[in-house]
Amino acid sequence: MVHNIPLGVQNLWGKWNIRGAILISLWLQILLFLVAPFRKSSRYSFGIRLIWIAYVLADVVPNYVVGLISYSERNQANKPVQKADMFAFWAPFLLLHMGGPDTITAFALEDNELWLRHLLGLGVQVVAVIYPFILSFPSENLWILTLLMFFAGIIKYIERTRALHLASLDKFRDSTLRKPDPGPNYAKLLDEYNATKRAAQRPVQIILEPTPDYEDMASAISSKEGKLNSLEVVHCAYDFFKIFKGFVADIILSVRERDESRDFFYRRTAEDALKIIEVELNFLYGSLYTKDEVVHSAAGYVFRFLAFGSVLATLGIFHFKTKKHDFSGVDIEITYTLLLAAIALDIIALLRLIFSDRSFAFTKNPDRLSRTLISTFLALKEPWWHRCKCAEAGEHPHQLLATPLAFRRWSGSISGHNFIRYCLKSNKKRIHGFPSLCQIMFEKIFGYGVVEKVNGSLHFICRLTGKFTKPVSKVFWSCFEFITYPIKDAVDEMLYVSLEPFTRELWEFIFEELKKKYDVVFSTGNASALFSARGEYALTCPEPNHDRSNVLKYVTEFTYDESILIWHIATDICYHTETDKAELKYGSESLKHRQLCKILSDYMLYLLVFQPTMLSSVAGMAKLTFQDTHAEAERFFATQSLGPNQDEKACEEILSSNTIVEPMKMNGDQSNSVLFDAGMLATELKRMEMEEEEDKWMLMSRVWVELLCYTAGHCKATAHATQLSKGGELVTFIGLLMAHFDIRDQVQLNRSLRRTRAKLLVGK
Repeated sequence: MVHNIPLGVQNLWGKWNIRGAILISLWLQILLFLVAPFRKSSRYSFGIRLIWIAYVLADVVPNYVVGLISYSERNQANKPVQKADMFAFWAPFLLLHMGGPDTITAFALEDNELWLRHLLGLGVQVVAVIYPFILSFPSENLWILTLLMFFAGIIKYIERTRALHLASLDKFRDSTLRKPDPGPNYAKLLDEYNATKRAAQRPVQIILEPTPDYEDMASAISSKEGKLNSLEVVHCAYDFFKIFKGFVADIILSVRERDESRDFFYRRTAEDALKIIEVELNFLYGSLYTKDEVVHSAAGYVFRFLAFGSVLATLGIFHFKTKKHDFSGVDIEITYTLLLAAIALDIIALLRLIFSDRSFAFTKNPDRLSRTLISTFLALKEPWWHRCKCAEAGEHPHQLLATPLAFRRWSGSISGHNFIRYCLKSNKKRIHGFPSLCQIMFEKIFGYGVVEKVNGSLHFICRLTGKFTKPVSKVFWSCFEFITYPIKDAVDEMLYVSLEPFTRELWEFIFEELKKKYDVVFSTGNASALFSARGEYALTCPEPNHDRSNVLKYVTEFTYDESILIWHIATDICYHTETDKAELKYGSESLKHRQLCKILSDYMLYLLVFQPTMLSSVAGMAKLTFQDTHAEAERFFATQSLGPNQDEKACEEILSSNTIVEPMKMNGDQSNSVLFDAGMLATELKRMEMEEEEDKWMLMSRVWVELLCYTAGHCKATAHATQLSKGGELVTFIGLLMAHFDIRDQVQLNRSLRRTRAKLLVGK
């Protein structure tokens, strides 16, 4: 095989294999350093997959180059000594690269569990780097430089290993535990009891009395009142992060911590709560996937200074003291590139460290000028809202999250999967479009009317182009889907999953619903029933006088996965068959809840189909239910001669089907399809609205929020943490907000026994 390769190619490979590979390794480090932070705010999975490829190669390429250098040093008999010295000098740079950039230590949560293997790899790589250095020693020119870079590389590698260790689940759980509390000294209390009883010759008893200083123990968090500024948001978020990072490790908080959190968030506005949770999850992302925990420490600052000083000293000695005429010009240029790039990355990392949220969280009582500058900088990272004047908004335009990518702390989007659209292979549709920064600037300059005309022209061009490109793309993807059946889910996600921008109205509605749930928990003292509700509370509590048994059974008599699919299809049927806006007789509120239902309905189906780990308890049955319903829908639509983009017609056909006998009774245990059960639910919802004069969209939106809260509360904590590196999920925000409101499945303590201490009482 070797003899078949042209001699020129062999010579080129022999000259550039090490040089080219080490430059590729450097390029991967730069790419990861600059691009990795955007994965937490990316809206598209394609970019995250590219980061994954760079992450894997960034570990593989340095190991490969170290092997090439070791092999080259072993066979250096016929090679110039200067070349061997330079290769040995380059080896510690690869150790520096294997330490990785500050912006990414782990791609997935599982990578943190491999910290022990990474520690073992440290020993192996140290030996592999020392080996070519020993073979080339003594070198009058480069041995001091090699030792300096070796020292810097060791620090970087240890930093990453330590970061992985701290982020491993066991270590992370240990870090969330409070200090051991042995409680009252039982033996001492009994001795005092007996001694007092004998000495006083009077009745003595042990009583529990309220702790007098409990209210004085309230932290600075709970004392915050009114609207929070940008710096206060970061301070509060960091204080809560230190308490609620146990959210990932399923740690139960103390009574005092839960009380403070509930009281604090109950007094906040929906927007302030969103800001705090954004920053809080951002801190959690930094602890699990970056070097933040290691770098933001006293030891981290010292070692980072030593590593930077070593690289800087290496550059100075190489430039002023080294006899560079002994080496080739290409090798000298590569060395300068490696050194300057390492220094540039360290300087950028230092700036990132200074202007990070964690650094601002440590900034207490800054002077007026510093506070102004910090607040101005942090204000850029707060949610940017853009008014969207869509056709269905009426007189109350929606406000969409439009924070630019460079300042986003999460994706700010909601994924959606639609059952009817998937069955008919229809095109993806959005209720709202994502506002771009350019669009917002043009609206400010030229006004909304001009931008609307430009957008209309662009949409017309896109539709015209789509008429020619979509058929071709459909054929291409159909063939690709047939050939690559094992990755069918990935293809389906690219073809049929749409993205909706996050709206202020949606978050405010969810926040107010959770506050109402908190009121119920506080008044009844039992969170378990509300925590386990899957729509029952929404259907019974608001208007208990109405008979909703015909609707309630689609929650109580069906499993969780079946309920999601039934309510999703019923929502779609009501949405598409209610084309006349005159039917929306409850005004702008009805229009708002109609869109909220559609967004949440598609989002819940997306979680059910494409994020099964978020619903791990029903993942297997959910897939079977979806497949059976999909098979029945395709058969039914085929008999009705329905094709792509006939979603409204399909919904009308399902609604008009004659369902005298309940479909589940006809299916028995043969099929789990719930297609026509959804049709019956849609019929009941329409009938209920006409007979009871009640807005069905308001009721359905409450049901969807309750289903979403059930998902957020029962989702595994590790699944929430996993989504932080993929742009974040709305369900994670809700899960953390529920934890702050203490709406969880746990036994509520008797409030009369809280805040008490034991005391000896001597009678007369």
